Amino acid sequence: MESEAVRRFAAEFVGTFALVFVVVGSIMVSAQSGLVGIALAYGLVVGVMFAAVSQVSGGHFNPAITFGFLVTRRLSVANAVIHWCAQLLGAVTAALMLRVVFPAAADLSGGVPTLNSGMSTFGGLVLEAILTFFLVWVVFGVAVDPRSTHRPIAGLAIGLTITIDVLIGGPLTGAAVNPARAFGPQLVEGVWSDGWLYYAGPLAGAATAALLYDLLYLRKVPRTA
Repeated sequence: MESEAVRRFAAEFVGTFALVFVVVGSIMVSAQSGLVGIALAYGLVVGVMFAAVSQVSGGHFNPAITFGFLVTRRLSVANAVIHWCAQLLGAVTAALMLRVVFPAAADLSGGVPTLNSGMSTFGGLVLEAILTFFLVWVVFGVAVDPRSTHRPIAGLAIGLTITIDVLIGGPLTGAAVNPARAFGPQLVEGVWSDGWLYYAGPLAGAATAALLYDLLYLRKVPRTA
């Protein structure tokens, strides 16, 4: 059991580290990559890391996705805690490593998700919830539902969903759709403006998507711990 916990922890740590390192790094060089580049970076890193370790931990890399699995009883509390610890630690470590590898003048604070000046706090909260709903709905549809015929390309489908999320939500909220993605840069930079909505929104959206998909399509499917 202990070795299983270590394997889960390592998979979620490395996946979340890669996610934050690549996404925030792409934002820091966004003068060259632009919104499309950031969206592709986010989607691609999630897709390839999912392909690498989904067989070990499910390839969540996102506390909101883990929460969706927990509320539908498809993940035990103990395993959810392992995932959350690994995800948050991976995110913080990635943010710290960006501080090491980027020039001293580089502005990591740009990687902290923030609201567009024209967005209300409530609007940002709702948008993060909706975008995360899309993500978790697709995760359950292609990776959880045993009837899915798209499991071989689940990583691609999940990655493309995140790319779509960033293309619409990036200019408005930063489209974090992931509390760990927000937490790492927030902690390292000490920037917490409207920070709570990047936790409340994704968790609410994930729980809604997971519970609804489970109710409509998976209620008779055996659950795994």
